[in-house]
Amino acid sequence: MIRSEKRPSDDPLNSEDLARCQQVFERLRAEICPDDDQEETNRLAAITMELYRQGVRREDMLRDMVAAARGHH
Repeated sequence: MIRSEKRPSDDPLNSEDLARCQQVFERLRAEICPDDDQEETNRLAAITMELYRQGVRREDMLRDMVAAARGHH
């Protein structure tokens, strides 16, 4: 039998996780997407969620990594 390792990205997000992601997303959206560009906003949200699922939990690190992924520092 083959065992698969459980990764952080396999765990469902709880309300605290979502609240952290939302805070980071809202701050970055105000800085990066002030013109309400829906495509950029969606991409920003997707990057935020993916990095969080990959284990980036500290808000400052998550914010920095999302900004870097979008080409903003």
